[in-house]
This record gives sequence, C-alpha cells and structure tokens, in this order.
Amino acid sequence: MGQGSARLSRSGVPRAAGGVCAADGQRAGSFSGAPAALLAALMGLLVLVTVLGNALVILAFVVDRRLRTQGDFFFLNLAVADLLVGGFCIPLYIPYVLTGEWRLGRGLCKLWLVVDYLVCTASVFNIVLISFDRFISVTKAVSYRAQKGKTRNAILKMITVWIAAFLLYGPAILSWEYIAQKSILPEGECHAEFFYNWYFLMIASTIEFFTPFITVTYFNLSIYLNIRKRISLRNENLSPGQEDCEMSFREKKRQHTIFFVKPANRQKHKTTKASSNFSNLFGDCLQYIFW
Repeated sequence: MGQGSARLSRSGVPRAAGGVCAADGQRAGSFSGAPAALLAALMGLLVLVTVLGNALVILAFVVDRRLRTQGDFFFLNLAVADLLVGGFCIPLYIPYVLTGEWRLGRGLCKLWLVVDYLVCTASVFNIVLISFDRFISVTKAVSYRAQKGKTRNAILKMITVWIAAFLLYGPAILSWEYIAQKSILPEGECHAEFFYNWYFLMIASTIEFFTPFITVTYFNLSIYLNIRKRISLRNENLSPGQEDCEMSFREKKRQHTIFFVKPANRQKHKTTKASSNFSNLFGDCLQYIFW
C-alpha cells in the first residue's frame, strides 16, 4: 500500500527510478484554488488510508499471537515499509507537488530521498519474499511446516531485505555529488543526483522492478501449476465411492463451521454435536468402502 506518490512523476507517468521530478527535469507547476484543494484532499485521504490500513496490520500482529508465524513476519515487514510511505514520504511530497518548490532545506531533502527510495524498494523486495515463502510452503510443504514456528530465519530475511533496499539507492543518493565533485540539483528542487544517469537508472530499475516482476510471476505460476497437479492426481486416485464420501464430508464440514463466537455454555454442546455428526459420516464412509 501507499506507493503511489513515491513512484509517479508530476505528469502522472511512472518514474524509472523513484525521483520526485518529472522526466524532463523541470519543476512542477504550482496549483491554486480548487485544483490545489482537491489534490490536497485526495492525497490526504491516501495518507489516512495508508497509515490506518498498515497500522491495523501491525496491531493485529502484536495482539494476536497466532499471527506470528514465519510467513506473517514478512507481511509485518511489508506493512512497516508501507506505513513509512504513508506516514513520512507522502506528507512531505504534498507541499512539494502543490507549490512546485522544495522549501524544507537540503538536509531534509536528502533524508526524504533516502527514506523514499528505501521504503519503496523494501516494499517490492518484501512482495518477492512473500511470494517465495508461499512457493516453498507449497512445493516443500513438509520441511516448511517443520520450520514454521522458527522465527529466527524469518527475522534474518527481513533484515536482509532492508539492507539490500538501502544498498541499491542509499549510497548513491548520499555520495553521488561528492564522487562527481559537483551538484546538478537546482535550488528549490529535490531529486536524486543520478536522475539523468541512464546507465545507473537502467541497472537499478532492472534490480528493483524487472527482476522482482519476473521472479514473482514465476513463483505464483509455479504455485498454481503445483496445486492444479495435486488436485488432478488426487481426483485420479479417488474411486467414485470415495469421491462421494469426500464431497459429503466437506459439505457437512461447511454446515458446521462456526464463524462467530458462541457463549461458553453452548460451545461445548455445539462442538460435541458437530463431532458426533462427523463421526457418523466417517463411519458411513468406512462402511461403504469396506462393505
């Protein structure tokens, strides 16, 4: 969530490397009157939705211990990255895009650029990590379940994501003008010094966008094909009678699924009744198979 402002130029075209300036390097035109008010309201709403949505994800992780599995840690990492986008990057971008001028100083400009590139890249890498985790859980289910409760590896992967995201753009943002021995950033603008270096942008875009896109596509396609293959093999191995019993069992299970909390004095009765029905159904299936 919340990567909209950090990845668009002022013309509304997606940027190749995440700078805040338009592709032609010109300053943004200032807005006034109704357009400015509408744009400010929409971006303010975007900030609110982004912050609240990701804050709820983090709160759910903290409150509910059942959500602290290895895969859920990666969703937490994604929520933290997107929360920073909505809570820090977009609010600083709003006055810049409305006035067409950066008035918060050179130091805060550097900090904003580092955080902007960092969290947006970390968000992309987190999506890759989540897809990889789902891929392993499907293709190597036994070993994945054995390590499901171990969070040390998950935390190491989360830290690796942030380090990789910083190394991709952070050093370049902080040191480019010193290596080039000059700054090309005009007064009143705020974008990375490497904005016009197409060699760097091409390499960085390949690492940040094209490689993750291909990787995520591969993982999800593999998951789909693997599940489809399992279902096909399972249906081939089931006899008509076993298939009917399985369908009946699933139907009974859906009928007795409890979607809301019952009072304590009735829960035991409901559980006992559901267990009895499942036992009777299971017995009918066994009787059909062996008799």
